Amino acid sequence: MRIVHVKLKNWRNFKNADIDLSSRSFLVGPNAAGKSNFLDVFKFLRDVAKAEGGGLQKAIRDRGGISKLRCLAARTDPEIVIELTMADDDYDPDTDEPEWIYSLGIRQEPRGDRLPYVAFEKVFRRGDEILDRPNRFDQRDRARLTQTDLEQVSANVKFRVVAKFLQSITYLHLVPQLIRFADKFQGNQLEDDPYGQGFLERVAKTTEKVRASRLKRIEEALRAAVPQMKELRFARDSASGRPHLEALYVHWRPNAGWQREDQFSDGTLRLLGLLWCLLERDSLLLLEEPELSLNAAIVRRLPGIIARMQRSRDRQVLISTHSDDLLADRGIDAGEVILLQPNTEGTVVKLATSVPEVLALLEGGMSIGEAVLPLTASSTLSQLSIFDA
Repeated sequence: MRIVHVKLKNWRNFKNADIDLSSRSFLVGPNAAGKSNFLDVFKFLRDVAKAEGGGLQKAIRDRGGISKLRCLAARTDPEIVIELTMADDDYDPDTDEPEWIYSLGIRQEPRGDRLPYVAFEKVFRRGDEILDRPNRFDQRDRARLTQTDLEQVSANVKFRVVAKFLQSITYLHLVPQLIRFADKFQGNQLEDDPYGQGFLERVAKTTEKVRASRLKRIEEALRAAVPQMKELRFARDSASGRPHLEALYVHWRPNAGWQREDQFSDGTLRLLGLLWCLLERDSLLLLEEPELSLNAAIVRRLPGIIARMQRSRDRQVLISTHSDDLLADRGIDAGEVILLQPNTEGTVVKLATSVPEVLALLEGGMSIGEAVLPLTASSTLSQLSIFDA
């Protein structure tokens, strides 16, 4: 299952957004256009749906309250709305009913404790409505509206597959230093930590057979990106038992070139983490600027690598990027590129296929990056020239 369509109202930068998603989608736009906030829609619903330590109130509180979520352009209608349409890979929007539609409206009590509450919550399966809140039970006890049915095991029986799907969404923005020096940072090394502190623990907890298979595939990919690398393996510290990744690099002395992750380059660590996550699950993967720390030649190969890895897991990937190198890949279709353009009434979201000048440039032989990225340049960028001296 994958998310094929998203509708937003009054969510952060987006007063209104209505956009299709592909199995691989690239988010592009200027700084502060809302790329991270768009990705946070899916993280938010994941946090609401979490079986432990989740829920609507915590997901909102972790983001600074509903005032931080509501679009600044929302004036007369303050309701926040998120709607996801989910379907199988063979879904045809012209002929098929989607497998699931989940929609959630959120408001805040105008007085008293001013808690956020569920304005509405609806679920459709193949066109049939199976949830419509508020219902008569909510009207008798309004405290029920402080929770979604999505987060409650007793209430989501008929659409638990949606809850489990949302719970499995992965966000990745690895910080290499957190992988290198995980044991030196305070706090728990969570398995699902998006910044990498718990990455080695995730690798360690994978069964030996699966771990060896994944590392072999990653090793093959890394050899092309890091020519001196010969072998990649998992190991544990003999004294502390801590997990490590080790790589053998070409060296004039046999077996003298073994290095652990604390000696890997930032780019190698980020690429390794990305490849592992692509092989790990079959749920939606959110990637924030995967080009960081990577050589331009490797960045140009990333879309192809992601596509090949996707085929083995049927994994949907949503990628934010500023990189012309990443978007230079001729295999990227304009329908995979989502363009974010801010204005005074919030950020406008559109597919590159809906922009005539983009299509004309593509027909003229330009890459998707050459056609789209000029549209993401800030109109006030020239003011930076005041710092030239």
